[in-house]
Amino acid sequence: MWLLKTEPSAFGYDDLERDGRAVWDGVTNPVALKNLRAMKVGERAIVYHTGAEKAAVGLAQVVRAAYPDPKLEDPKRIVVDIEPRGRLRRPVALAEIKAMAVFAESPLVRQGRLSVVPLTAAQWKLLESAARQ
Repeated sequence: MWLLKTEPSAFGYDDLERDGRAVWDGVTNPVALKNLRAMKVGERAIVYHTGAEKAAVGLAQVVRAAYPDPKLEDPKRIVVDIEPRGRLRRPVALAEIKAMAVFAESPLVRQGRLSVVPLTAAQWKLLESAARQ
């Protein structure tokens, strides 16, 4: 399970829903790239809007595992393909996430600029629960 950060003015959840599928690209951080490489087809992700919004907003699923970015000539720069799986009933703000003890050691909180973040089953469950409230 993963959390994928994006700037909604560049590519937001609305864009993913409109397109029906997206190449998740633009990742340059070595740790985030390592996380992308670990993603498997069928795994779930939460899409998180950065910028002014700072909130988890929707669900997605990995539909193609890591492969070299076709727009670049750098084999280290990889992408995955994702499809939308539904908008969260309500956005879950970063402030709420930080208040959840299960996120105390999460890279989401500790490495704020990391764009691809692994989630534990407990973290996923709490995010889903918070989105239903």
